[in-house]
Amino acid sequence: MKQFSWKTIVRRSSALLMVGVLVFASWYGWGVYRNLARITGNNNPLQLVGAFTPADLEQTNGRTTILLAGYSKDDAGHSGAELTDSIMVISVNQTDKSVTVLSIPRDLYVNIDGYGYSKINAAYVYGEQSDFSEAGYADGGMGLLEKTVEDSLGIDSNYQALINYTAFKDLVNAVGGVTVDIKSSNPKGFYDPNTNLKLSNGATRLDGQTALNLARARGEGYGSYGFVQGDFTRTQNQQQILLALKAAAGSGLNLMKVTNIANAVGNNVKTDLELNEIKTLYMIMKEYDAGTIKTVTLNDVGGKNLLMSYRTSTGQSALVPAAGIDDYSAIKAALSL
Repeated sequence: MKQFSWKTIVRRSSALLMVGVLVFASWYGWGVYRNLARITGNNNPLQLVGAFTPADLEQTNGRTTILLAGYSKDDAGHSGAELTDSIMVISVNQTDKSVTVLSIPRDLYVNIDGYGYSKINAAYVYGEQSDFSEAGYADGGMGLLEKTVEDSLGIDSNYQALINYTAFKDLVNAVGGVTVDIKSSNPKGFYDPNTNLKLSNGATRLDGQTALNLARARGEGYGSYGFVQGDFTRTQNQQQILLALKAAAGSGLNLMKVTNIANAVGNNVKTDLELNEIKTLYMIMKEYDAGTIKTVTLNDVGGKNLLMSYRTSTGQSALVPAAGIDDYSAIKAALSL
């Protein structure tokens, strides 16, 4: 029987271990790429190398603007599942390293091109039904939503992304949970029986399902408390979770976390960002402190409420500019995104 020295055994064992590590890394690396390909709709494996070369982001007036919309199409039995009840605009200024996150209320009553007046959360549905296609915008629902946001608020989006409930929940779990500071006006915190949410004030660690419940809750149902501003409270909570996700995703980044994040978004996020643009955006955002990111809601822009309640011709409760329906001059001047 052939004898091996300890040096040979160690050397060969090390080589075998290295092969194992490389196979493991390659497998997970391919998994990350595969999921990114699903997100972007780019299935060409030959572009894998190019995906790791950062590309310049599109800009308008010195800012890169991303329209982010969330819906519940993946939530079986949810009525109005394709309505984009969560709409945000993320504006990144690479010159002064500032980021602004604007939440657009789902009840904003706007003139949707080709459909007349409706709540803005229906724009995506109309765009999907009509196979919307127009130069300068994405195809389908997100394209019509982009056009509606531009027509009403004057915000030109460079990119768009659509996310569902599963991605939101899995993203939070992928980074090991997030910590948010619950600041309800009610000393007991938040309670929303409709989403099975009950949280006390103060720093709170949230898993994916609890974060999703908080992002959905508006204080509906008997006995609910803490949601003084209803949907505006909900959007403020969404913004806080988003910032907490940003902080958690960039902390202690490793192969497993990257893989978990990619798996979370693979089948649940669609965007027109290219792979190398996603890398560029990640590298940029990694350098930004979450504490310097500005969050804005239209009911509180510089201490002013730029919206007022409105009753539609069909009796729906909605929101329009405080200056009057279709008068977005004050809102555009205040935002300047």
